Amino acid sequence: MAAIKPLGLDHVVLRVADVERARAWYAAVLGCKVERMLPSFGLTQLRTGSTLIDLLDIKGPIGKKGGAGPGTKRRNMDHFCMQLERFDEKKIVAHLKKCGIEPGKVERRYGALGHGPSMYLSDPDGNTLELKGPPDADQTEKMPDAIWPGRRKRAR
Repeated sequence: MAAIKPLGLDHVVLRVADVERARAWYAAVLGCKVERMLPSFGLTQLRTGSTLIDLLDIKGPIGKKGGAGPGTKRRNMDHFCMQLERFDEKKIVAHLKKCGIEPGKVERRYGALGHGPSMYLSDPDGNTLELKGPPDADQTEKMPDAIWPGRRKRAR
């Protein structure tokens, strides 16, 4: 048995120039809710499903340790991916455009659960997000329930 057996993404920490702007963006675009705020650390934690997105103020005590703030020419990571329960391209694109976001092209890409539809977009601090739909139906039959619990309902 492996000593380390990840279940999935627990949290992502993003260094941001304006915590309130980032919080509002993640609330409007992904429906994230504030889980808790720790002003003494310059940290706001947002809940998205079973995962947290931590927004770390670059002017706060922890954020200052990371050097210059993020931007389109200074990224802290390449991207992170959010697994979506459903991927209705028309609804997603309409929602993003309503939020003033020009979504990337939808393509079939590989992720933790297999191949499926995805698109890229950027937040106000230049962080790239991938929105990933459920895996193609032919792949879900091979997965154990622990990895894709909704596969039986979806396959019908």
